[in-house]
Amino acid sequence: MEKDPRIVSWMDAHRDELLEDLAALCRIDSTSGPAQAGAPYGPGPKKALEAAMDLCGRYGLRVEDRGDRVMTADMGPETPTLDILAHLDVVGPGDGWDTDPFGPVVKPDGYIYGRGVADDKGGAAAALYALRCVKELGLPLAGRCRLILGTDEENGSSDVAWYYERVKPAPMTFTPDSNFPVCNAEKGFYRLTFQKSWAPETAAPRVAELNGGFRVNVVPGQASAVVAGMEEAELLAAAAPLAAELGASVRTEKAEKGVKLTVEAKGCHAAEPENGVNANTALIRALAGLPLADCASTRAIHELDAVLPHGDYYGKALGIAQADDVTGPLTCSFTRIDFTETGLAGLCDCRVPVCATQANCKAVADEKLRALGYVTAGEMVPPHYTPAEGKFIQTLSACYEAYSGNPGGCYSMGGGTYVHDVPGGVAFGAVMPGEDVRMHGANERIKVEHLITAAKIFAQAVADLCK
Repeated sequence: MEKDPRIVSWMDAHRDELLEDLAALCRIDSTSGPAQAGAPYGPGPKKALEAAMDLCGRYGLRVEDRGDRVMTADMGPETPTLDILAHLDVVGPGDGWDTDPFGPVVKPDGYIYGRGVADDKGGAAAALYALRCVKELGLPLAGRCRLILGTDEENGSSDVAWYYERVKPAPMTFTPDSNFPVCNAEKGFYRLTFQKSWAPETAAPRVAELNGGFRVNVVPGQASAVVAGMEEAELLAAAAPLAAELGASVRTEKAEKGVKLTVEAKGCHAAEPENGVNANTALIRALAGLPLADCASTRAIHELDAVLPHGDYYGKALGIAQADDVTGPLTCSFTRIDFTETGLAGLCDCRVPVCATQANCKAVADEKLRALGYVTAGEMVPPHYTPAEGKFIQTLSACYEAYSGNPGGCYSMGGGTYVHDVPGGVAFGAVMPGEDVRMHGANERIKVEHLITAAKIFAQAVADLCK
């Protein structure tokens, strides 16, 4: 396949418009919020939905609001052929940004920075411009291409579940919510929760509070604990060297119940824990190295350090490590903890390969934690797999090769996308292989040239699959 010079010329001419429209979407804080009338996921996602509907209508697409959860924008004849599924909601900004997370900016390094520029408003904008390009060039279509933009991907995708209960998927579906080339296999999910309680304590020194993590699917970059019965200088001197060995830094300040110890590490997506430094596990390891009193809270710290140790990305200590040739290894991310004077509640986000079962994963983790006195919960969601053979994936791969100059093909991933429950669906872009877009972390970004190339690839895919 060769590049279509018409697509190249049109997209290059509309580069600045694409960036302006993306920036407008990213200025909207579309983090999920409390449900309101006409806004089931809060005012931010609804505002982003309305802005996207305005854009799509402005460019001549047939737009429809679907229950304030999803919008659709159609082009071409009514025969369903291709769905492109992207999302407008984002995770919270978290800490550590160099710029306003909702003030997108293009920097001299060639990247645009802001929450959502990569996940997934960038992919949505590239897909919208692909449809606009094909429409304005007048490329002939024999079937309908539908852009579907949702607002609850980051919190379980109830929006598209609602939509697909009412509308049948097109024969082909891709989501620009991952990396190129084609992701045809996604791991399943195991969200493990565990709790334990104890009587109020007076022993000292002890951990009185511990909090870390703000989302199930984000490895936290910051966590803090309050230690009762230790001097600030003593605590800092004991914790700082160990934290540095773990790839983190610490700071202390006085608190009502003692001294607050905060760990600064490196947040990342829970599907790729090896790309970050988990502040929860680093803090627990630092606390486990302190001369704490022998009491229930201290024993809990050492238990967590033993079964969910720092740097154990694959669940080895929990007894659930496994891998297969299709989807690779299981990953285990300790993403949230709330530790008080009378107990703790924790959560792990595990991404499970095709070979994982209730017996060799969930049952093993449950037994390990229950033997230590924890109450556990959480169910497994099966993986998603679409075979690589067939016109759909082969066409996507060829489009990617033509415009990127890189070899196509398929890969698997640990993160779940919008197509996880769509039969035959795949993830396709909009991020180039090997690119660090800092997804779910501070200073999220995407290279402008890569985004424009992605839009060209999508335009060619629409033209070829719907012709």
